[in-house]
Amino acid sequence: MAPYVRISAGFWGNHPHLPLLEHFSTIGAAIRADDLPFVNSFAQLPPDLYTRLQPTPLPAPYFVAASARAASLVGLDVATLQQSDMVAAFSGNAVPGKALPLSAVYSGHQFGVWAGQLGDGRAMLLGELPGPQGRMELQLKGAGLTPYSRMGDGRAVLRSSIREFLCSEAMAALGVPTTRALVITGSQQGVARETIETASVVTRIAPSFVRFGSFEHWYHRDQPAQLKVLADYVLANFYPELLTEANPYQALLAEVTRRTARMIAHWQAVGFMHGVMNTDNMSILGLTLDYGPFGFMEAFNPGHICNHTDQQGRYSYANQPQVGHWNCYALGQALLPLIGEVDEVEAALDVYRPAFSAELLRLLQAKLGLTTTEPGDQDLFDAMFAAMQRSHVDFTQFFRALGELKLDEPAGDTLLRDMFIDRDAFDAWAARYRTRLRQENSVDAARRAAMHAVNPKYVLRNYLAQVAIEQAQQGDFSEVARLLAVLEHPFDEQPEHAAYAALPPDWARHLEVSCSS
Repeated sequence: MAPYVRISAGFWGNHPHLPLLEHFSTIGAAIRADDLPFVNSFAQLPPDLYTRLQPTPLPAPYFVAASARAASLVGLDVATLQQSDMVAAFSGNAVPGKALPLSAVYSGHQFGVWAGQLGDGRAMLLGELPGPQGRMELQLKGAGLTPYSRMGDGRAVLRSSIREFLCSEAMAALGVPTTRALVITGSQQGVARETIETASVVTRIAPSFVRFGSFEHWYHRDQPAQLKVLADYVLANFYPELLTEANPYQALLAEVTRRTARMIAHWQAVGFMHGVMNTDNMSILGLTLDYGPFGFMEAFNPGHICNHTDQQGRYSYANQPQVGHWNCYALGQALLPLIGEVDEVEAALDVYRPAFSAELLRLLQAKLGLTTTEPGDQDLFDAMFAAMQRSHVDFTQFFRALGELKLDEPAGDTLLRDMFIDRDAFDAWAARYRTRLRQENSVDAARRAAMHAVNPKYVLRNYLAQVAIEQAQQGDFSEVARLLAVLEHPFDEQPEHAAYAALPPDWARHLEVSCSS
Protein backbone atom coordinates (compact mmCIF):
# COMPACT_ATOMS: atom_id res chain seq x y z
CA MET A 1 0.00 0.00 0.00
CA ALA A 2 1.44 3.35 -1.00
CA PRO A 3 1.66 5.73 1.97
CA TYR A 4 -0.45 8.62 0.68
CA VAL A 5 -3.88 10.13 1.20
CA ARG A 6 -5.52 13.52 1.28
CA ILE A 7 -8.29 14.78 3.52
CA SER A 8 -10.81 17.19 2.12
CA ALA A 9 -10.60 19.65 4.94
CA GLY A 10 -11.83 22.95 6.18
CA PHE A 11 -9.65 25.24 8.22
CA TRP A 12 -9.30 22.69 11.01
CA GLY A 13 -9.52 19.68 8.73
CA ASN A 14 -12.37 17.24 8.42
CA HIS A 15 -14.09 18.19 11.68
CA PRO A 16 -17.57 19.51 10.85
CA HIS A 17 -18.95 19.16 14.35
CA LEU A 18 -16.82 21.63 16.28
CA PRO A 19 -19.12 23.81 18.40
CA LEU A 20 -19.98 27.13 16.77
CA LEU A 21 -20.88 30.35 18.55
CA GLU A 22 -24.17 31.82 17.41
CA HIS A 23 -23.16 35.40 18.10
CA PHE A 24 -19.45 35.72 17.44
CA SER A 25 -17.97 39.17 17.03
CA THR A 26 -14.32 40.13 16.69
CA ILE A 27 -12.75 41.00 20.02
CA GLY A 28 -10.94 43.90 18.37
CA ALA A 29 -7.58 45.59 18.55
CA ALA A 30 -8.45 47.91 21.44
CA ILE A 31 -8.96 45.15 23.99
CA ARG A 32 -6.56 44.70 26.88
CA ALA A 33 -5.31 41.33 28.08
CA ASP A 34 -7.33 41.57 31.29
CA ASP A 35 -10.51 41.97 29.25
CA LEU A 36 -10.07 38.86 27.13
CA PRO A 37 -13.31 36.88 27.66
CA PHE A 38 -11.73 33.65 28.82
CA VAL A 39 -13.81 30.76 30.07
CA ASN A 40 -12.30 27.42 31.06
CA SER A 41 -14.64 24.46 30.73
CA PHE A 42 -11.85 22.01 31.57
CA ALA A 43 -11.38 23.78 34.91
CA GLN A 44 -14.96 22.81 35.79
CA LEU A 45 -14.00 19.13 35.82
CA PRO A 46 -12.90 17.39 39.04
CA PRO A 47 -9.54 18.73 40.23
CA ASP A 48 -7.77 15.36 40.01
CA LEU A 49 -7.71 15.83 36.21
CA TYR A 50 -5.42 18.86 36.44
CA THR A 51 -3.50 21.20 38.72
CA ARG A 52 -4.36 24.90 39.01
CA LEU A 53 -1.17 26.95 39.05
CA GLN A 54 0.48 30.16 37.93
CA PRO A 55 3.05 30.46 35.13
CA THR A 56 6.60 31.46 36.00
CA PRO A 57 7.48 34.94 34.65
CA LEU A 58 10.30 35.52 32.19
CA PRO A 59 12.65 38.50 32.52
CA ALA A 60 12.00 41.25 29.97
CA PRO A 61 9.80 39.33 27.51
CA TYR A 62 9.54 40.56 23.95
CA PHE A 63 7.39 39.89 20.88
CA VAL A 64 8.86 37.57 18.25
CA ALA A 65 6.09 36.71 15.77
CA ALA A 66 2.37 36.08 15.45
CA SER A 67 0.05 34.45 12.95
CA ALA A 68 -2.75 36.67 11.65
CA ARG A 69 -4.64 33.61 10.44
CA ALA A 70 -4.50 31.89 13.82
CA ALA A 71 -5.30 35.14 15.62
CA SER A 72 -8.48 35.50 13.57
CA LEU A 73 -9.71 32.22 15.07
CA VAL A 74 -9.97 33.95 18.45
CA GLY A 75 -10.94 37.41 17.21
CA LEU A 76 -7.50 38.98 17.59
CA ASP A 77 -4.96 40.50 15.23
CA VAL A 78 -1.19 40.82 15.10
CA ALA A 79 -1.17 44.47 16.20
CA THR A 80 -3.09 43.58 19.35
CA LEU A 81 -0.71 40.74 20.12
CA GLN A 82 2.23 43.17 20.09
CA GLN A 83 0.78 45.27 22.91
CA SER A 84 2.94 45.15 26.03
CA ASP A 85 0.11 43.70 28.15
CA MET A 86 -0.46 40.96 25.58
CA VAL A 87 3.25 40.15 25.46
CA ALA A 88 3.18 39.84 29.25
CA ALA A 89 0.07 37.66 29.16
CA PHE A 90 1.45 35.30 26.54
CA SER A 91 4.83 35.06 28.25
CA GLY A 92 3.29 34.02 31.57
CA ASN A 93 4.25 37.29 33.27
CA ALA A 94 0.70 38.47 33.90
CA VAL A 95 -2.31 36.20 33.95
CA PRO A 96 -5.35 37.79 32.25
CA GLY A 97 -8.13 38.54 34.70
CA LYS A 98 -10.59 35.93 33.43
CA ALA A 99 -8.05 33.17 32.76
CA LEU A 100 -7.80 30.09 34.99
CA PRO A 101 -4.39 28.60 34.25
CA LEU A 102 -3.99 24.86 34.74
CA SER A 103 -1.85 21.95 33.62
CA ALA A 104 -3.52 18.64 32.81
CA VAL A 105 -2.42 15.19 33.90
CA TYR A 106 -2.10 12.35 31.42
CA SER A 107 0.02 9.26 30.83
CA GLY A 108 1.10 7.43 27.70
CA HIS A 109 3.14 4.98 25.72
CA GLN A 110 6.45 6.46 24.57
CA PHE A 111 8.21 4.62 21.75
CA GLY A 112 5.83 1.73 22.36
CA VAL A 113 6.65 1.40 26.08
CA TRP A 114 4.29 2.32 28.89
CA ALA A 115 5.78 5.43 30.52
CA GLY A 116 3.27 5.97 33.32
CA GLN A 117 2.25 9.44 34.43
CA LEU A 118 3.36 12.31 32.25
CA GLY A 119 1.19 15.44 32.00
CA ASP A 120 1.72 19.02 30.88
CA GLY A 121 5.34 19.36 31.90
CA ARG A 122 5.77 22.82 30.39
CA ALA A 123 2.29 23.71 29.14
CA MET A 124 -0.45 25.72 30.86
CA LEU A 125 -3.98 26.15 29.61
CA LEU A 126 -5.26 29.70 30.11
CA GLY A 127 -8.81 28.92 28.99
CA GLU A 128 -10.98 29.31 25.90
CA LEU A 129 -11.77 32.33 23.75
CA PRO A 130 -14.68 32.64 21.32
CA GLY A 131 -14.11 32.52 17.60
CA PRO A 132 -15.91 32.08 14.30
CA GLN A 133 -15.38 28.32 14.40
CA GLY A 134 -16.21 27.92 18.08
CA ARG A 135 -14.31 28.32 21.33
CA MET A 136 -10.58 27.72 21.14
CA GLU A 137 -8.28 26.81 24.01
CA LEU A 138 -5.13 28.91 24.42
CA GLN A 139 -2.17 27.08 25.87
CA LEU A 140 1.21 28.53 26.84
CA LYS A 141 4.08 26.16 26.02
CA GLY A 142 7.24 26.95 27.95
CA ALA A 143 5.64 28.86 30.81
CA GLY A 144 7.53 27.21 33.65
CA LEU A 145 7.56 24.23 35.98
CA THR A 146 4.42 22.22 36.67
CA PRO A 147 3.80 19.20 38.92
CA TYR A 148 4.26 17.09 35.78
CA SER A 149 7.64 18.44 34.69
CA ARG A 150 9.50 15.42 36.06
CA MET A 151 13.20 16.11 35.32
CA GLY A 152 12.42 18.98 32.93
CA ASP A 153 12.74 22.71 33.54
CA GLY A 154 9.29 23.68 32.24
CA ARG A 155 10.77 25.92 29.58
CA ALA A 156 10.85 26.01 25.79
CA VAL A 157 13.64 27.57 23.76
CA LEU A 158 13.41 30.01 20.86
CA ARG A 159 14.61 27.38 18.41
CA SER A 160 11.85 24.86 19.14
CA SER A 161 9.20 27.55 19.51
CA ILE A 162 9.94 28.91 16.03
CA ARG A 163 9.83 25.41 14.55
CA GLU A 164 6.46 24.65 16.15
CA PHE A 165 5.04 28.04 15.22
CA LEU A 166 6.04 27.79 11.57
CA CYS A 167 5.08 24.17 11.11
CA SER A 168 1.67 24.52 12.76
CA GLU A 169 0.77 27.30 10.38
CA ALA A 170 2.38 25.61 7.37
CA MET A 171 0.38 22.44 7.99
CA ALA A 172 -2.85 24.41 8.30
CA ALA A 173 -2.16 26.06 4.95
CA LEU A 174 -1.60 22.62 3.44
CA GLY A 175 -5.05 21.57 4.68
CA VAL A 176 -3.76 19.13 7.29
CA PRO A 177 -5.80 18.91 10.52
CA THR A 178 -3.61 20.57 13.14
CA THR A 179 -3.34 22.59 16.29
CA ARG A 180 -2.42 26.17 15.55
CA ALA A 181 0.21 28.64 16.74
CA LEU A 182 -0.86 32.13 17.80
CA VAL A 183 2.21 34.00 18.98
CA ILE A 184 5.83 33.57 20.08
CA THR A 185 7.42 35.63 22.81
CA GLY A 186 11.04 35.46 23.89
CA SER A 187 13.43 36.38 26.67
CA GLN A 188 17.18 36.47 27.14
CA GLN A 189 16.89 34.04 30.05
CA GLY A 190 19.26 31.13 29.47
CA VAL A 191 17.93 27.58 29.17
CA ALA A 192 20.18 24.52 29.12
CA ARG A 193 19.71 22.06 26.25
CA GLU A 194 22.64 20.63 24.30
CA THR A 195 23.95 24.19 24.67
CA ILE A 196 22.67 27.24 26.51
CA GLU A 197 19.79 28.75 24.53
CA THR A 198 17.32 31.52 25.23
CA ALA A 199 13.83 30.98 26.61
CA SER A 200 10.64 31.38 24.64
CA VAL A 201 6.91 30.74 24.96
CA VAL A 202 4.71 29.71 22.06
CA THR A 203 0.97 30.10 22.55
CA ARG A 204 -0.89 27.44 20.65
CA ILE A 205 -4.60 27.06 20.08
CA ALA A 206 -7.02 24.21 19.45
CA PRO A 207 -10.58 23.33 20.36
CA SER A 208 -9.07 20.91 22.89
CA PHE A 209 -5.69 19.56 23.92
CA VAL A 210 -7.10 16.32 25.35
CA ARG A 211 -5.07 13.41 24.05
CA PHE A 212 -5.11 9.61 23.94
CA GLY A 213 -2.89 9.54 27.01
CA SER A 214 -5.50 11.50 28.97
CA PHE A 215 -7.71 8.40 28.85
CA GLU A 216 -4.87 5.92 29.29
CA HIS A 217 -4.00 7.62 32.58
CA TRP A 218 -7.27 6.73 34.26
CA TYR A 219 -7.51 3.26 32.72
CA HIS A 220 -4.06 2.25 33.97
CA ARG A 221 -4.83 3.68 37.40
CA ASP A 222 -8.07 1.68 37.48
CA GLN A 223 -10.17 4.77 38.11
CA PRO A 224 -13.23 4.32 35.88
CA ALA A 225 -15.12 7.24 37.43
CA GLN A 226 -12.53 9.76 36.22
CA LEU A 227 -12.35 7.97 32.87
CA LYS A 228 -16.09 8.41 32.44
CA VAL A 229 -16.00 12.08 33.47
CA LEU A 230 -13.36 12.79 30.83
CA ALA A 231 -15.14 10.83 28.11
CA ASP A 232 -18.46 12.52 28.88
CA TYR A 233 -16.74 15.92 28.72
CA VAL A 234 -15.24 15.16 25.32
CA LEU A 235 -18.53 13.80 23.98
CA ALA A 236 -20.60 16.73 25.21
CA ASN A 237 -18.21 19.42 24.01
CA PHE A 238 -16.72 18.03 20.80
CA TYR A 239 -18.84 15.09 19.62
CA PRO A 240 -22.40 15.93 20.71
CA GLU A 241 -23.83 14.17 17.65
CA LEU A 242 -22.58 10.86 19.10
CA LEU A 243 -24.58 11.15 22.31
CA THR A 244 -27.65 9.64 20.65
CA GLU A 245 -25.74 6.53 19.48
CA ALA A 246 -26.60 3.21 21.11
CA ASN A 247 -23.10 3.11 22.63
CA PRO A 248 -21.66 6.66 22.59
CA TYR A 249 -18.28 5.52 23.89
CA GLN A 250 -17.89 3.01 21.08
CA ALA A 251 -18.98 5.66 18.60
CA LEU A 252 -16.39 8.03 20.10
CA LEU A 253 -13.60 5.49 19.61
CA ALA A 254 -14.70 4.84 16.03
CA GLU A 255 -14.81 8.54 15.14
CA VAL A 256 -11.44 9.31 16.75
CA THR A 257 -9.94 6.30 14.97
CA ARG A 258 -11.36 7.46 11.65
CA ARG A 259 -10.06 11.00 12.09
CA THR A 260 -6.64 9.72 13.14
CA ALA A 261 -6.39 7.51 10.06
CA ARG A 262 -7.25 10.40 7.77
CA MET A 263 -4.88 12.77 9.53
CA ILE A 264 -1.92 10.41 9.30
CA ALA A 265 -2.73 9.64 5.69
CA HIS A 266 -2.56 13.35 4.99
CA TRP A 267 0.82 13.51 6.70
CA GLN A 268 2.00 10.92 4.19
CA ALA A 269 0.48 12.91 1.34
CA VAL A 270 2.62 15.98 2.00
CA GLY A 271 5.67 14.00 3.09
CA PHE A 272 5.37 15.06 6.74
CA MET A 273 7.02 13.03 9.49
CA HIS A 274 5.94 13.69 13.06
CA GLY A 275 8.92 12.10 14.76
CA VAL A 276 7.36 11.35 18.17
CA MET A 277 4.05 9.56 17.69
CA ASN A 278 3.69 8.65 21.35
CA THR A 279 0.13 8.18 22.60
CA ASP A 280 0.47 11.30 24.73
CA ASN A 281 1.06 13.24 21.50
CA MET A 282 -2.14 12.03 19.81
CA SER A 283 -5.13 14.40 19.76
CA ILE A 284 -8.60 13.16 20.66
CA LEU A 285 -9.84 15.44 17.84
CA GLY A 286 -7.55 14.03 15.17
CA LEU A 287 -5.35 17.13 15.04
CA THR A 288 -1.60 17.16 14.57
CA LEU A 289 -0.25 17.83 18.05
CA ASP A 290 3.16 18.54 19.62
CA TYR A 291 5.62 19.55 16.91
CA GLY A 292 9.05 18.46 18.05
CA PRO A 293 11.56 16.61 15.84
CA PHE A 294 9.40 16.75 12.71
CA GLY A 295 10.53 16.86 9.11
CA PHE A 296 9.28 17.00 5.53
CA MET A 297 10.49 14.30 3.14
CA GLU A 298 13.15 15.46 0.70
CA ALA A 299 15.05 12.66 -1.12
CA PHE A 300 12.33 10.02 -1.11
CA ASN A 301 13.06 7.16 1.27
CA PRO A 302 10.14 5.43 3.04
CA GLY A 303 12.51 4.32 5.80
CA HIS A 304 13.62 7.87 6.60
CA ILE A 305 13.73 8.71 10.33
CA CYS A 306 13.42 12.42 11.06
CA ASN A 307 14.03 12.10 14.82
CA HIS A 308 17.69 11.56 15.71
CA THR A 309 16.56 10.16 19.08
CA ASP A 310 14.51 7.40 17.40
CA GLN A 311 17.43 5.05 16.83
CA GLN A 312 15.19 2.01 16.23
CA GLY A 313 13.14 3.79 13.58
CA ARG A 314 9.77 3.19 15.21
CA TYR A 315 8.47 6.50 13.87
CA SER A 316 9.94 6.35 10.38
CA TYR A 317 7.88 7.72 7.51
CA ALA A 318 6.75 4.27 6.36
CA ASN A 319 5.77 3.23 9.89
CA GLN A 320 3.51 6.19 10.63
CA PRO A 321 0.27 4.59 9.36
CA GLN A 322 0.71 1.38 11.37
CA VAL A 323 1.83 3.28 14.47
CA GLY A 324 -1.31 5.38 14.21
CA HIS A 325 -3.34 2.16 14.22
CA TRP A 326 -1.38 0.87 17.22
CA ASN A 327 -2.05 4.11 19.08
CA CYS A 328 -5.78 3.79 18.40
CA TYR A 329 -5.64 0.29 19.92
CA ALA A 330 -4.08 1.83 23.04
CA LEU A 331 -6.98 4.28 23.19
CA GLY A 332 -9.42 1.41 22.63
CA GLN A 333 -7.96 -0.45 25.57
CA ALA A 334 -8.34 2.64 27.74
CA LEU A 335 -12.00 3.05 26.74
CA LEU A 336 -12.86 -0.64 27.17
CA PRO A 337 -14.42 -0.19 30.66
CA LEU A 338 -16.85 2.33 29.16
CA ILE A 339 -17.53 0.53 25.88
CA GLY A 340 -18.18 -2.77 27.58
CA GLU A 341 -17.03 -5.61 25.33
CA VAL A 342 -13.80 -6.36 23.52
CA ASP A 343 -15.72 -7.14 20.33
CA GLU A 344 -17.28 -3.67 20.41
CA VAL A 345 -13.85 -2.09 20.82
CA GLU A 346 -12.48 -4.08 17.90
CA ALA A 347 -15.46 -3.15 15.73
CA ALA A 348 -14.74 0.53 16.35
CA LEU A 349 -11.05 0.08 15.57
CA ASP A 350 -11.83 -1.74 12.34
CA VAL A 351 -12.65 1.60 10.68
CA TYR A 352 -8.96 2.57 10.61
CA ARG A 353 -7.71 0.63 7.60
CA PRO A 354 -10.62 1.38 5.25
CA ALA A 355 -10.55 5.06 6.22
CA PHE A 356 -6.83 5.24 5.53
CA SER A 357 -7.08 3.29 2.28
CA ALA A 358 -9.96 5.35 0.92
CA GLU A 359 -8.13 8.58 1.61
CA LEU A 360 -4.96 7.08 0.17
CA LEU A 361 -6.63 6.34 -3.13
CA ARG A 362 -8.29 9.73 -3.32
CA LEU A 363 -5.09 11.62 -2.58
CA LEU A 364 -2.97 9.64 -5.02
CA GLN A 365 -5.50 10.28 -7.72
CA ALA A 366 -5.46 14.00 -6.94
CA LYS A 367 -1.66 14.17 -6.82
CA LEU A 368 -1.46 12.52 -10.25
CA GLY A 369 -4.37 14.46 -11.70
CA LEU A 370 -6.57 11.41 -12.17
CA THR A 371 -10.34 11.82 -12.14
CA THR A 372 -11.35 8.15 -12.43
CA THR A 373 -10.34 4.87 -10.81
CA GLU A 374 -8.93 1.95 -12.82
CA PRO A 375 -7.86 -1.56 -11.67
CA GLY A 376 -4.17 -0.99 -12.44
CA ASP A 377 -3.84 2.27 -10.54
CA GLN A 378 -2.13 0.76 -7.50
CA ASP A 379 0.57 -0.78 -9.68
CA LEU A 380 1.11 2.61 -11.31
CA PHE A 381 1.48 4.27 -7.92
CA ASP A 382 3.84 1.59 -6.61
CA ALA A 383 6.05 1.79 -9.69
CA MET A 384 6.27 5.56 -9.29
CA PHE A 385 7.34 5.35 -5.65
CA ALA A 386 9.86 2.60 -6.40
CA ALA A 387 11.48 4.69 -9.13
CA MET A 388 11.52 7.75 -6.87
CA GLN A 389 13.19 5.78 -4.10
CA ARG A 390 15.88 4.27 -6.34
CA SER A 391 16.82 7.71 -7.66
CA HIS A 392 16.40 9.62 -4.36
CA VAL A 393 13.97 12.04 -6.01
CA ASP A 394 12.90 15.08 -4.00
CA PHE A 395 9.32 14.43 -2.86
CA THR A 396 7.89 17.94 -3.11
CA GLN A 397 9.66 18.96 -6.30
CA PHE A 398 8.66 15.80 -8.16
CA PHE A 399 4.93 16.08 -7.59
CA ARG A 400 4.96 19.79 -8.35
CA ALA A 401 6.86 19.24 -11.61
CA LEU A 402 4.62 16.33 -12.59
CA GLY A 403 1.78 18.79 -13.07
CA GLU A 404 3.72 20.30 -15.98
CA LEU A 405 3.83 17.02 -17.96
CA LYS A 406 2.25 17.33 -21.42
CA LEU A 407 0.25 14.37 -22.61
CA ASP A 408 1.58 14.40 -26.19
CA GLU A 409 5.04 15.86 -25.62
CA PRO A 410 7.40 13.29 -24.05
CA ALA A 411 10.32 15.33 -25.38
CA GLY A 412 9.33 18.04 -22.90
CA ASP A 413 9.99 15.84 -19.85
CA THR A 414 13.55 17.11 -19.39
CA LEU A 415 12.99 18.66 -15.96
CA LEU A 416 11.30 15.53 -14.65
CA ARG A 417 13.82 13.13 -16.25
CA ASP A 418 16.73 15.04 -14.74
CA MET A 419 15.38 14.33 -11.26
CA PHE A 420 16.09 10.62 -11.82
CA ILE A 421 19.44 8.88 -11.78
CA ASP A 422 17.75 6.08 -13.74
CA ARG A 423 16.15 8.04 -16.56
CA ASP A 424 15.04 4.89 -18.36
CA ALA A 425 12.96 3.96 -15.31
CA PHE A 426 11.27 7.35 -15.41
CA ASP A 427 10.63 7.04 -19.15
CA ALA A 428 9.00 3.64 -18.69
CA TRP A 429 6.81 4.90 -15.90
CA ALA A 430 5.89 8.10 -17.74
CA ALA A 431 4.73 6.04 -20.72
CA ARG A 432 2.41 4.07 -18.44
CA TYR A 433 1.19 7.31 -16.87
CA ARG A 434 0.39 8.85 -20.24
CA THR A 435 -1.53 5.73 -21.26
CA ARG A 436 -3.54 6.01 -18.05
CA LEU A 437 -4.24 9.71 -18.65
CA ARG A 438 -5.50 8.97 -22.15
CA GLN A 439 -7.96 6.45 -20.73
CA GLU A 440 -9.88 9.33 -19.17
CA ASN A 441 -9.27 11.87 -21.94
CA SER A 442 -7.18 14.07 -19.65
CA VAL A 443 -6.66 17.69 -20.70
CA ASP A 444 -3.26 19.21 -19.91
CA ALA A 445 -4.40 22.64 -18.72
CA ALA A 446 -7.18 21.37 -16.46
CA ARG A 447 -4.99 18.63 -15.04
CA ARG A 448 -2.15 21.06 -14.34
CA ALA A 449 -4.43 23.40 -12.40
CA ALA A 450 -5.89 20.53 -10.37
CA MET A 451 -2.49 19.05 -9.55
CA HIS A 452 -0.95 22.38 -8.55
CA ALA A 453 -3.88 22.87 -6.15
CA VAL A 454 -2.88 19.76 -4.16
CA ASN A 455 0.89 19.46 -4.72
CA PRO A 456 2.64 22.27 -2.81
CA LYS A 457 5.61 24.15 -4.14
CA TYR A 458 6.64 25.25 -0.65
CA VAL A 459 7.00 23.18 2.53
CA LEU A 460 8.92 23.86 5.74
CA ARG A 461 12.23 22.24 4.93
CA ASN A 462 14.54 21.98 7.92
CA TYR A 463 17.14 24.27 6.40
CA LEU A 464 14.57 27.04 5.89
CA ALA A 465 13.59 26.82 9.54
CA GLN A 466 17.24 26.80 10.57
CA VAL A 467 18.01 30.01 8.66
CA ALA A 468 15.08 31.75 10.35
CA ILE A 469 16.14 30.41 13.76
CA GLU A 470 19.74 31.54 13.45
CA GLN A 471 18.69 35.05 12.47
CA ALA A 472 16.17 35.16 15.32
CA GLN A 473 18.85 34.08 17.78
CA GLN A 474 20.72 37.24 16.71
CA GLY A 475 17.64 39.37 17.39
CA ASP A 476 16.39 39.58 13.79
CA PHE A 477 12.88 38.10 13.52
CA SER A 478 12.19 39.27 9.96
CA GLU A 479 12.90 35.88 8.39
CA VAL A 480 10.37 34.19 10.66
CA ALA A 481 7.69 36.54 9.37
CA ARG A 482 8.88 36.26 5.76
CA LEU A 483 8.94 32.46 5.84
CA LEU A 484 5.51 32.34 7.45
CA ALA A 485 4.13 34.50 4.64
CA VAL A 486 5.53 32.09 2.03
CA LEU A 487 4.24 28.98 3.80
CA GLU A 488 0.76 30.44 4.13
CA HIS A 489 0.41 30.11 0.33
CA PRO A 490 2.12 26.78 -0.39
CA PHE A 491 0.32 26.08 -3.68
CA ASP A 492 0.96 29.48 -5.28
CA GLU A 493 3.91 29.99 -7.62
CA GLN A 494 5.24 33.08 -5.74
CA PRO A 495 8.04 33.71 -8.29
CA GLU A 496 9.56 36.35 -6.01
CA HIS A 497 10.10 33.61 -3.40
CA ALA A 498 11.19 30.78 -5.72
CA ALA A 499 14.41 30.31 -3.71
CA TYR A 500 12.31 28.92 -0.84
CA ALA A 501 11.41 25.93 -3.05
CA ALA A 502 15.05 25.02 -3.71
CA LEU A 503 16.74 21.80 -2.71
CA PRO A 504 18.67 21.89 0.59
CA PRO A 505 22.21 23.30 0.41
CA ASP A 506 25.14 21.04 1.24
CA TRP A 507 25.45 22.39 4.78
CA ALA A 508 21.91 21.22 5.55
CA ARG A 509 22.97 17.57 5.30
CA HIS A 510 24.30 17.84 8.83
CA LEU A 511 21.09 19.15 10.39
CA GLU A 512 19.61 16.85 12.99
CA VAL A 513 16.52 17.22 15.14
CA SER A 514 15.84 15.26 18.29
CA CYS A 515 13.35 15.17 21.14
CA SER A 516 15.05 18.25 22.61
CA SER A 517 13.96 20.23 19.55
